[in-house]
Amino acid sequence: MEVIEISPKYYTLQPEGELAKQIASQLTWFSPKFSPKDVPRFYDISAVTENPALFQAVVKSMSARYRSMGDAAPTHVLGFDARGFLLGAPIAYELGIPFVMMRKAEKSPGVLLRSEPYHKEYAEAHPDTMAIRKGSIGPGSRVVLVDDLIATGGTAISGFQLVEASGATVVEFAAVIGIPFLDGVAKIHSEGNGKFKDVPVFTLVHDSAITEKTCGDPSTWEEGKSRVIAYSDAIKQLQQ
Repeated sequence: MEVIEISPKYYTLQPEGELAKQIASQLTWFSPKFSPKDVPRFYDISAVTENPALFQAVVKSMSARYRSMGDAAPTHVLGFDARGFLLGAPIAYELGIPFVMMRKAEKSPGVLLRSEPYHKEYAEAHPDTMAIRKGSIGPGSRVVLVDDLIATGGTAISGFQLVEASGATVVEFAAVIGIPFLDGVAKIHSEGNGKFKDVPVFTLVHDSAITEKTCGDPSTWEEGKSRVIAYSDAIKQLQQ
């Protein structure tokens, strides 16, 4: 797995490498018309998880990256709700280390550590906060943070805060897709007067490598028709 540094402490796969090309050619995206959020492109990593060979290649390559760190390797993987769970859990399984779920505070049981509020790349009525169960990551632990993508960096920083509040350190933030023009990496590295500036960020591909060809919008869809098909309607369609 050949990795290049595109800016200080920001790494990605060599775009001409086999794995990077496979990911870029398979990842689908949807326009606002067929997306849950109003963003120009909503990237869908289910194109990876629904392709067993590619999914396995991604998990094994990322696991190998952290296994190669030796004594500095992570002791925990923290996955972001919810798509970070898809990659974080199998990576932790491969490494034989705990997987910790970071969820919105109101969704988690027990005594919680909660992040500061943050905003995402799309408009929402209220800022989000994230939480982990107190004690799920202990002092001195080394944590890799895993999500599907990095955009503005707001969600990522919430993970950094929760690791810091646990007395642990972040080994790396990792994601499938990077969206460089939203400056998420710069935001991470400048947070808190640069207290996370030395933490690497690693993405498998950049959004610029994902072309118009992988748009998942249906080519024929009745204008104004809901993209959500009810159970009863789906059954009727099958019976026609």
